[in-house]
Amino acid sequence: MRALGSHSGNWPRREVRMRTPGLDSGCRNPASARIRTSGSDVCSAACAAGPGLRMDRNPSPPSSEAEDEEASGDAVGDTVYSKHWLFSVLTKLIEVISPEKSDLNLSNEEIQTELEEEMENDICKVWDMSMDEGVALFLQEFNAPDIFMGVFAKSKCPRLTEICVGILGNMACFQDICMSISKDENLGQVLLQRLCDSDSPTLLETSRLLLTCLSQPDVANIWVERIRENPSVYDCICFIMSSSTNVELLVKVGEVVDKLFDLDEDLMLNWIKNCSRQSVGQSTDDSPEELPDFKIVPCLLEAAKQVRSDSPEGLDVYMHILQLLTTVDEGIQAIVQSPDGGKETWSLLYDLVCHELCQPDDPPIIVQEQKTVLASILSVLSAMFASQTEQEYVKMRKNMPLIGSLIRVLQYMEDCGKRSLDNSKESKPDETEKSGLTQEDFHLKILKDICCELLSNMLQELTKENILEGLNQGHLNEQKCSCAFKNLLPLYFTAGS
Repeated sequence: MRALGSHSGNWPRREVRMRTPGLDSGCRNPASARIRTSGSDVCSAACAAGPGLRMDRNPSPPSSEAEDEEASGDAVGDTVYSKHWLFSVLTKLIEVISPEKSDLNLSNEEIQTELEEEMENDICKVWDMSMDEGVALFLQEFNAPDIFMGVFAKSKCPRLTEICVGILGNMACFQDICMSISKDENLGQVLLQRLCDSDSPTLLETSRLLLTCLSQPDVANIWVERIRENPSVYDCICFIMSSSTNVELLVKVGEVVDKLFDLDEDLMLNWIKNCSRQSVGQSTDDSPEELPDFKIVPCLLEAAKQVRSDSPEGLDVYMHILQLLTTVDEGIQAIVQSPDGGKETWSLLYDLVCHELCQPDDPPIIVQEQKTVLASILSVLSAMFASQTEQEYVKMRKNMPLIGSLIRVLQYMEDCGKRSLDNSKESKPDETEKSGLTQEDFHLKILKDICCELLSNMLQELTKENILEGLNQGHLNEQKCSCAFKNLLPLYFTAGS
């Protein structure tokens, strides 16, 4: 079983359960952090009556206006959260990492690696609360990012590091705060170093934070440039993709890579050509000291295999990354000139199309659900088929089932088109126009074009023996051939005109 490791030997790894803020640590709803009013006003009223004066009734409670004024003065923005309570938690966090709390004579085994329960509950509440913009702004004003920098530098507690990165991730959801975090060069470098961490929950929160920043146009280029200047990011991401069994982490890391490649083709080219280079900057203490010579394509394939059964969304992400690689010649060469000549890539994609996606026992509407992942897969297969006609794995005698699967995709799309047309006839003209039923689905059109291109190229390579074999095995019949020609003939007429 593969696992993310520590820095020694074969990187043995403790089993880590994925955590979500406020759930697995017993944290209550953030609304439980209410403002508590003191009873001191009542006592003061009694004392003010004087020692010799006997009170015949209970003193009157403070006026509601006074309570509201006191509460509003301590509240964070328009929330019910208490400034004083937040101050106290952040102060305790500073004390946890302060030099006074650290005994320099402690051995590595004696250094605290677990949070006290009360501290964990409190900091998890802050994690929950940081989803509120008012709280996020308050944390920024209190210089919480600088405090978290101290945590990253000094703490040996993985749970504390995870929570602090998670809070930053929530804060980064707000544009102005994201800009402030992104422009902090020191914080940016430290966060990238967290990608070399051996703790899966910390890696997950770091990936979420990076994806949040990369998804904001105003700061995306800052992070792209920062990542381009740090070769260690390539190594650490490849290490995660090739060795992690944590599906949630693999999906999030895949989304980061997909976003990076979509934003910057030059960075994608650098990673395609990249041989592992010595990391720049200081790595974390628990990161692997030496990493293998990673290549991007095998790492992507390993991650795709890991997520294929448990996460359709994750499979879609990794197939799209492979498709992005085929948009440049260097990417196609990286796939087909791998040590196995691209056989592993072809085998995985072939298996997905022929045995998992858009199967004979699926309803035709399944093509709507799987259209993006199918388009990515078929695009990669088409690029490989066009460039590797001499490889044994693309010989037609081995790929007749693929031809049958391509025709089935076209048949399912025809069925979906008929259903859409029938629905549009039953609808009123205004409703049809509003719902867009009169227009062909954009993604289905892309899938159809890619499917027809690959099918056309494969049919041209068929021999008589291949056709007879396809007929005998049921991959070809009159209905399927009719569907294929119906979809392909318009392309040839268009090309000839």
